[in-house]
Parts: sequence; structure tokens; C-alpha cells
Amino acid sequence: MAKNVKDLAGKGKGFISEFKEFVMRGNVMDMAIGVIIGGAFANIVTALTTDFINPLINGIGGAEVGGTLKIYGGQEILYGDFITSVINFVIMAFVLFLLLKAANKVMALGKKKEEEAPKKADDIVLLEEIRDLLKKQAK
Repeated sequence: MAKNVKDLAGKGKGFISEFKEFVMRGNVMDMAIGVIIGGAFANIVTALTTDFINPLINGIGGAEVGGTLKIYGGQEILYGDFITSVINFVIMAFVLFLLLKAANKVMALGKKKEEEAPKKADDIVLLEEIRDLLKKQAK
């Protein structure tokens, strides 16, 4: 029985070290930072929509974005909250679109630089060296 417990203890350490390695990987940390920043950005967009855009819509159009629709049994449909959420989504999607577009443009610039300076194959370099040596010997 003690042998089985030792085997299990050794496997547990392997599992823990694997988990630690997984968590400490750069892409997991980057993802965690992205989620945290995304949450903060979502709060900013919600505040922008609720405190700035909705009052503008209310003031210009005379319609209340925070409206409700009463239905049977005293229940309410909060259509204003739904419209606010749709506006939040559109703003967030637009910002993400712009970020991805900028990132793709930067990556395309990096690829163009690589394409402009093509690397010669090893066999071509070797043949050029042989050619140059033969020219030297012929002189």
C-alpha cells in the first residue's frame, strides 16, 4: 500500500509542475492580461454608452433609451437595456475590428520586408563560391 501512495505522490508533483509550467507560459499570461483589460474596456464602453450616448439620443430624438414595456402579470421588458447592450456591442466590435486591421497591417509590413530580401539557397551560394574560385584560378 505504501508503494502505491508514493507512486501517487510522484504523479501529483508531475501534475502540479505541468500545471505550473502551463500557467507560466507567455501566451496564458497574455490571455489573462487581455481578459482583465477587456473587462475594464467593457466597463468604459458601458459608461460611455450609458452616460454619454444614451442622453444624447434622449435629448435629440426625444425617445428614452432606458424604456420599459409592461406586459402581463406586472412583468416588464427592458428594451432600453437591450438597446444599450447592442450599442455597447457595436462599439466594442468596431474597436476590435480597428485593432485587428492595424495588427494585420503591421504584420504585412514585416512580411514585405522578408520578401524584399530573398535568401539564396545553400546550393546556389556554394555554386557561386565554386564559380568565383574557378575565375581566380583562371587568372
